[in-house]
Amino acid sequence: MNSVNLIGRLARDVEIRYTQTNNTAVANFTIAVNRAYVKEGEERQADFISVVAWGKTAEFCQKYFRKGMQVGITGRIQTRNWDDDKGQKHYVTEVVAENVYFADSKKDDNQVSNEQLQQDFAQPTFEGQDEPLPF
Repeated sequence: MNSVNLIGRLARDVEIRYTQTNNTAVANFTIAVNRAYVKEGEERQADFISVVAWGKTAEFCQKYFRKGMQVGITGRIQTRNWDDDKGQKHYVTEVVAENVYFADSKKDDNQVSNEQLQQDFAQPTFEGQDEPLPF
């Protein structure tokens, strides 16, 4: 089973682009996830994990997530590779977000209200599917 659950802080703002073939939104961002174990006398370490989101989930992330916010991600790990212009092979491992949510414990000035979220995303669906968004 390939399932990932993460809570961390956005290391940078979400970057969004659209595919050339069917204009689907793709968001890329990095979250810093604290490690559970802290060595005595040292600061807590964090892993910086690359995340990709597609479609309406990508647009949601780009619109509402900002650097420093604590967010939750559920999804799956994906690996891929490609050859660059010089013929050198590159490998990447990333989390493909299936569900995203706010994980901050209190509302700050950069967050939006639940009413605004419901208004902006009332009855959304994935492109070509009839099921509601997973968040």
